[in-house]
Amino acid sequence: MSGRMEERRHPNRPANGSGNTRIKICGLRDRATIRAMHGLDVEAIGFVFAPSKRQVTPEQAAGLIEEVRAWPSSASSGRSVPLAVGVFVNADLEELRGTVGTASLDVVQMHGNESAEQCAETRRQLGVQVWKALPIGRGAEGESLDPAERLAPYAGSVDAFLIDAPGGGTGHAFDWSVIRQYKEVAAAIGVPLYVAGGLHLDNVQSLIRDYDPDGVDVSSGVETDGVKDIDKITTFVRRVLEA
Repeated sequence: MSGRMEERRHPNRPANGSGNTRIKICGLRDRATIRAMHGLDVEAIGFVFAPSKRQVTPEQAAGLIEEVRAWPSSASSGRSVPLAVGVFVNADLEELRGTVGTASLDVVQMHGNESAEQCAETRRQLGVQVWKALPIGRGAEGESLDPAERLAPYAGSVDAFLIDAPGGGTGHAFDWSVIRQYKEVAAAIGVPLYVAGGLHLDNVQSLIRDYDPDGVDVSSGVETDGVKDIDKITTFVRRVLEA
């Protein structure tokens, strides 16, 4: 593995820029928006391959990720090119292999009922980071389990956890009171914890100040009429860094 790829596989590096909270913008579908984002302090950009109104094909994602790779980096500010994250739900290894190869992904984010063994095998065979998303909320699979019981099986198999409202990308938040315990368990395992679900310009600073997650993940909260809004994206990033 090249030194460059080895650098991009480590999720525990400091967050970009001056802030301490990593930022992931998810559900990008057009090159112009990504180009307009160049230079923002963003850790990762997500592309949805699961069925969704934001779904893209591997070929479409490849073109979008060309714009990510053109991101200006700055050694003086600590800013680097964002990670390209693919969002999947219960995809098998061959589907992942084809999509990772076509789109040149850095991260596979798993939103289904993937086991720790599947996560570990994906990391080993594809040479990418694996982030495991877990739903939080009434009716979510595994919701009755203690956070330690939910996360512990993935120790050594994933590079980050993400907690989200059931369904993902719905624009709805979950009960944030569970964040502290999930973060404590994730920290003991040695990986960062991202929070998603219902984040937007008016609540992200409260989330950071009250619960201090390692990262935040936003999609619908930076859209206008279902389309990514560069002004909202820019404001969201600024508010995270100012929190």
